[in-house]
Amino acid sequence: MTGSTRGACLCGAVRFEISGGFDAFFLCHCSRCRKDSGSAHAANLFSASATIAWLTGKERVKSYRLPGSRHERSFCRECGSALPGIQMDGALLVVPAGSLDDPIAIRPTAHISCASRADWDVGLELVPALDGLPG
Repeated sequence: MTGSTRGACLCGAVRFEISGGFDAFFLCHCSRCRKDSGSAHAANLFSASATIAWLTGKERVKSYRLPGSRHERSFCRECGSALPGIQMDGALLVVPAGSLDDPIAIRPTAHISCASRADWDVGLELVPALDGLPG
């Protein structure tokens, strides 16, 4: 991807645009990312060259860094949705894939930290898939 990609939080208070390409797309199964996402893994895009423009709501973006670690996440103060953040002392843009509204061309690069995946995160391809809510 090389153009621009727009995204927002769930409540729409924060809107942003990413200009430039993504270097990697990781699905991280570490316990910290599972806590962040409340799911089996976090799905984050990474770029050392892309830039972010906050279109609305920049003042509503809060970041939290786990003390004693490099683990950091940004989110909307209003609805709690995961949002992009600048990490690694400004060297890396990390974008939660679910925060994007526009389609992206990059596919996940790899599942990472699989040694610490949740015990229930095995054989999920065998779980029935529904197109909507169960009913």
